[in-house]
Amino acid sequence: MKYVYLLQSLSVPAQRYVGVTANLEERLQAHNAGASLHTSKYRPWKVVMHLCFQNDRRAVEFERYLKTGSGQAFANKHLW
Repeated sequence: MKYVYLLQSLSVPAQRYVGVTANLEERLQAHNAGASLHTSKYRPWKVVMHLCFQNDRRAVEFERYLKTGSGQAFANKHLW
């Protein structure tokens, strides 16, 4: 089972991040601890939304979609 998650920076609210993980709580802790170079400068983070997928491949596909232009437009309209 995988989670696609949307994070928002508490220090710079305009900064957002989309990711996929099998353990959401552990992954959020890693982001907030600075373990990810991409998100470390905007810590701390909060989870805005997460979706659970039974099919791991579908989760990865949805995460990739959310990182495209049309996926970002969808997220801005429906998820944030």
